[in-house]
Amino acid sequence: MDRASTNLQITVIGCAVLLVVGAAVWFGWPSTEPPVPDPVAVATTGPDRLTVHVSGAVVRPGVVEVDGGSRVARAVEAAGGATAEADLGAMNLAAALRDGDHVVVPVAGEDRSADPGVSGVGIDINTATATELETLPGVGPVLAERIVAFRDERGRFGSVEDLLDVPGIGEAKLSQLRESISSP
Repeated sequence: MDRASTNLQITVIGCAVLLVVGAAVWFGWPSTEPPVPDPVAVATTGPDRLTVHVSGAVVRPGVVEVDGGSRVARAVEAAGGATAEADLGAMNLAAALRDGDHVVVPVAGEDRSADPGVSGVGIDINTATATELETLPGVGPVLAERIVAFRDERGRFGSVEDLLDVPGIGEAKLSQLRESISSP
């Protein structure tokens, strides 16, 4: 081959490479960046809703829906409010609600502490301070700190039985505590 023919081939190949690179740039080279979602696709539908069972001394006992982040007082209000014989002082109206909670509004003078799953009775192991936990039977400062540290490290207790995972709490201690704590 002569020199002119080689120069022509190099020029054609160079133009072809430039054409491919130019097309890739023009039409967008495959990006390593994640795609940006369409703003319509990520729009929220509104505030979270909680479904809560309210029973006891309320006008309309049953299942109610409240906004996420609501307190016990809002659930009682959604159930038509407390009746005249309700003992609202026996419960924590400021306690935060979770989906699926059961709120029982006690009647004045009625002992509800033995009812399983009653909210607002006893110490809430998910929110109590170490000092509050020390008021529980058989819980001293060391065990109270272990409960708080366990909760801080692993999150909320899902059930009373989760206390068995806390060092120093066995079946005997748990049965001693059961009547004095509210169900998570």
